[in-house]
Amino acid sequence: MSLFPKNLSEFVALQNVPRGPLSKVYLVDTENGNDSNMGTNWRWPLKSLEAAEDLCVANRHDTVLFLARATADNPAAQITWDKDYTHLIGIGSELPGLGQRCRVVGATATTLTNMILISGNGCMFKNLQFGNEYATGAMGVATVTGQRCLFENVFFMVPFSTTAASYSLKISGGESTFKRCTIGQQTSLRTGASRNLWFYKGAGDNQRCRFIDCEFLSWASVTTHVLVYTDVDIDNEGWMVEFENTLFANQPDAEPGGVLAVGIDDNCAVVHSIYMRGQNNSFAGCTAVADPLTYVLKAETGTGTQSGLLMATVNEA
Repeated sequence: MSLFPKNLSEFVALQNVPRGPLSKVYLVDTENGNDSNMGTNWRWPLKSLEAAEDLCVANRHDTVLFLARATADNPAAQITWDKDYTHLIGIGSELPGLGQRCRVVGATATTLTNMILISGNGCMFKNLQFGNEYATGAMGVATVTGQRCLFENVFFMVPFSTTAASYSLKISGGESTFKRCTIGQQTSLRTGASRNLWFYKGAGDNQRCRFIDCEFLSWASVTTHVLVYTDVDIDNEGWMVEFENTLFANQPDAEPGGVLAVGIDDNCAVVHSIYMRGQNNSFAGCTAVADPLTYVLKAETGTGTQSGLLMATVNEA
């Protein structure tokens, strides 16, 4: 007897995705699908993520299943995931983020300033890869303005463009959690003032985001590339972000005279906090943990003797 689910709803249940009485499930297969199909069973899948998202209804916990293939979904325009409580789950390898074959990638010849915009609230994303291969100008991979979303085992590649202000992930939505995600990669050299993760104010409140068991990766030849960047426009009091058991790693440029990336470029005011939670956050190949370090876990607020119970211990140049 086969243990593979007979219908899509059974598979969704195994992924611990919320379900409601009106929930529907759609399947995307980039090689064998057709966007004229209904997409509601294993035999007749849709071909593109865009077509599946169009069929979903907000606030119903509809789910799109994306089947791993050698062929990525290459959207012709930015995908806008704008329906609250609508979920996207990749069916493929569950290895942490990097190399995931459930891929949505802006193609080299397609000009996408941002490949996917996630503005829906309460959405779940699992086992996926997002990328943008257009190599000219300030390009982005993914922007999240929605709130209270969950990203698990998602790979946000670096954009092929190294132009200043290019980014892998840009966030203005608040209270989202990222688990076992990879932001950036070490196979595309960063030569400009680009960013892996970019926090900005936008129209939302990007407070209280958490990154758990994640990795921020880069291969940079300039200190102006940063793994985490907090924008100067963030002025909401009490802003905070948590990093727990997270790797921040830059692969130095192999050329003579190559320099290293900065870990966190922090433009925050005194009311902001960046917490390194636990004892397993690691920095490698970075010129500094933060620039400045002031608001990345201060041991104390006044004078006195340092306790030694720091969440991160670093030697700053």
